[in-house]
Amino acid sequence: MRLYSRGQVIIFSAVSGLIVLLLAIGFGIFKPSPVSENTPVLSQAQETEVKLNQSDYLLLNTQDFVQYSDSERENIAIYERFNSAVVNITTEIMAIDWFLQPVPQEGSSGSGSIIDTSGYVLTNNHVINRAHRIFINLADGSQFEGTVVGTDPESDLAVLKFDPPQGMTLVAIPYGDSSNLMVGQKVLAIGNPFALERTLTVGIVSGLGRPIQVSRNRVIRNMIQTDASINPGNSGGPLLDTQGRMIGINTMIYSTSGGSVGIGFAVPVNTAKRVVSEIIQHGKVRRGWVDATVVQLFPSLVNYAKLPVSSGLLVSRTKRGGLAERAGLRQGTEPVQYGRSVIYLGGDIITAVNGVRTNTLADLYSALESSRPGDVIRIDIIRDGNSVTLQVTLADREEVLN
Repeated sequence: MRLYSRGQVIIFSAVSGLIVLLLAIGFGIFKPSPVSENTPVLSQAQETEVKLNQSDYLLLNTQDFVQYSDSERENIAIYERFNSAVVNITTEIMAIDWFLQPVPQEGSSGSGSIIDTSGYVLTNNHVINRAHRIFINLADGSQFEGTVVGTDPESDLAVLKFDPPQGMTLVAIPYGDSSNLMVGQKVLAIGNPFALERTLTVGIVSGLGRPIQVSRNRVIRNMIQTDASINPGNSGGPLLDTQGRMIGINTMIYSTSGGSVGIGFAVPVNTAKRVVSEIIQHGKVRRGWVDATVVQLFPSLVNYAKLPVSSGLLVSRTKRGGLAERAGLRQGTEPVQYGRSVIYLGGDIITAVNGVRTNTLADLYSALESSRPGDVIRIDIIRDGNSVTLQVTLADREEVLN
């Protein structure tokens, strides 16, 4: 029997192990992992998401992508996927020159979201208000003239339409759900601030349910407050969650300087879904209204009529034979002159609609914002100093106010 030294045994064992390892690799029994020390290891759920959205994560397979944090990769992926679905909207308005002749001139600019691959675009009403012509500029540099499908000043939303040429593939932003948002959750805004196209800003939901008055008689309820930077030109662009779903439409900022100070507001997407559906179907949003003439209480009226409350809406007149009159709402009987108007005193005073206080006309508009003609609402009134509740069927607002 041949004897081997201890050193020879160690060398022989090492060589044998190496041979076995090479044979195992050759037969596919064992394959070394290509994952580097810095490569993130994906869970099963994350792997499924990546496989489903392989084209969306354009940088995922590049060597440089591993240097970014999870949050950065999330931001990059959402921007890569949806920036082309955000359009830059420019308008042309008609002005009068020194010779009193109409001349076209540059109007406002803003942002919009492609919500359907056939060419529907969602934006703010104030972006296209008074526009003579509307131009929709896409990420690839192409420009199309857009038409107005319909507008809803009450929610400051508008739907536009352009006709993409045959063979053009558009990216649309999917709707999310704004009913389950939480203060503190991360949001992303894409828009065209100061004409800088497709800019991404990131922030959080700073507040929920904000009522924002946009005009004398209009309040948009349940606005989303965010600290994601929103500046002029961002209006109409999408506010996205971390899945890339639209949860709001960026609409306005609070600022003393004209620039973003971290207080921006977006119309909730659940409002937009309802408005868009009505606009595409009817060309407008049909809302319910109490078919009566009401007057917002003011101090001199309260004092003169010796009213039992200092705030609310006085029912001056009801439509003869109308839904409100049939429900039992009483109009005034004593006419008094106020400026160029005549107010009838002695009628019911509306204090709440469906539990929402109606101290002002804007409150009434807000309380009925989501209503439809034919809906039955609960109205709380003061009559002869007593509280009374009525069930009133709503008429069509457009028919009542026009």
